[in-house]
Amino acid sequence: MSTLTAIILFTLASGVLSAAIAGLFLLLPERRRVQVLPHMVSFATGALLGAALLALVPHAILGAGLFRVHSIGVALVAGIGLFFVLEKFLLWRHCHSEDYETHEVHEHHRHKASGVLVLAGDALHNILDGVLIAAAFLTDFHLGMVTALAIMAHEIPQEVGNFAVLLHSGMSRARAFAWNIATSLTAVLGGVVAYFALRQTLAWLPYALAIAAASLLYVAVADLIPGLHRRADTRASLAQVALITVGVLVVALAESHAH
Repeated sequence: MSTLTAIILFTLASGVLSAAIAGLFLLLPERRRVQVLPHMVSFATGALLGAALLALVPHAILGAGLFRVHSIGVALVAGIGLFFVLEKFLLWRHCHSEDYETHEVHEHHRHKASGVLVLAGDALHNILDGVLIAAAFLTDFHLGMVTALAIMAHEIPQEVGNFAVLLHSGMSRARAFAWNIATSLTAVLGGVVAYFALRQTLAWLPYALAIAAASLLYVAVADLIPGLHRRADTRASLAQVALITVGVLVVALAESHAH
């Protein structure tokens, strides 16, 4: 299998399969969804942390060489700052889209705007995911598989949340599902563009991996872990620790098997 074929297949799987699984997840009774979703988020947190710290960062350091370890650290910090700014921008746009209309008259317009915003943000997010997966595959085939697995683990609970917003904005289930599948295809676009761009500049691959690691770390630490802290009872906390550990171990086993 060629590298380009692998990038197309895994970006397609990461995007479309996660949206499809999330769509099936919505068929469960609401009470069951509420019970299962936090466990999925815990596993995804572990998978993202494992992929970033056990796979992407070590490969970035090896690719750059020991004399450029500091520059990999700079790329990692810059990547975290970049994703912070991107998320801040999306939050700022969201707040302003809700401020310009009165609650009584334009409630349904705000809900519709939130649905459009979610779709636009999801499309951009999937393009970036495609770039990260392509960078990983261009470095090592197994690293690409591990990265795609970690991204898919995160995408499923995120897509469930997207579905909830789209349904709340007034879309039917069928239309929300179709739009989510359509935006997931942008991951393939990001992967193909990155393949041709990064092949011309292979010296930049280690830094692309560092930025990919920054993306996964930021999502895990800034987005997922704060949500897990909302459940502070002992039983839920133990389950979270166990599932985060399982997520890390899955990535660690995949990496050790690859090498």
